[in-house]
Amino acid sequence: MLVVAWVRSIAAYLFLIAYVLVVGVPALLVALATGWARHLIVLGRLAAKVMRLTFGIGVDIDGLCHVVADRPTVYVINHRSNVDVIVYEFLLPVCPRLKAIYKAELGRLPVIGRVLRAAGFVPVERRDRERAIEAVDAAVDCLRAGDSFLLAPEGTRSRTGELLPFKKGGFVMAIKAQAPVVPIAITGSERAMPPGRFYATPDRVTIRIGEPVPTTGLTIDDRDRLAALVREKMLQLLH
Repeated sequence: MLVVAWVRSIAAYLFLIAYVLVVGVPALLVALATGWARHLIVLGRLAAKVMRLTFGIGVDIDGLCHVVADRPTVYVINHRSNVDVIVYEFLLPVCPRLKAIYKAELGRLPVIGRVLRAAGFVPVERRDRERAIEAVDAAVDCLRAGDSFLLAPEGTRSRTGELLPFKKGGFVMAIKAQAPVVPIAITGSERAMPPGRFYATPDRVTIRIGEPVPTTGLTIDDRDRLAALVREKMLQLLH
């Protein structure tokens, strides 16, 4: 099984490299020339799906009814593995204006970094408070314009499986835009690809989407209470 997992993983990574060069570069050039970037998101989702299937990862999803296309929303996930990005694959068809908050380090990857920026995803520099605040404000403007966002409030992968403390930026963002927050719990991804492991083993991942937590009428002073409430709901979804 280990040999099979390595072969499938190497095949997935080789596919990604080829896809970025053959499809990603021309698509990026079109986006830069025309200012139209929707195709980047669609092509990215396709790549993520092919990689997931090549890894051999199946998905069970519950609560998709809580994803609403015409309502700007902040979707928050727990983070245990690099394969947690599969959530985006399943949310996007229901919420076509979904974007993401991502670590600024990813922006330094060749081609992929430029694609993320061109697609309107927002990088956050975790070690620079001023730039992190600027990222939150940029995301708020997008929410007010009708976009939704996916983010991981733990800020990094949990290596124990326990839910880490939530950072407040995403909740400040939701409050400023008066956008609801939807908790999403992912289980099984830590088995498929634990933190620090290069290859993935075939497995099934479960995604549970909770009911929206409204932010109407909340102020920045309520950010801690909102974060605690969403965290509690995510814990309930995880158990």
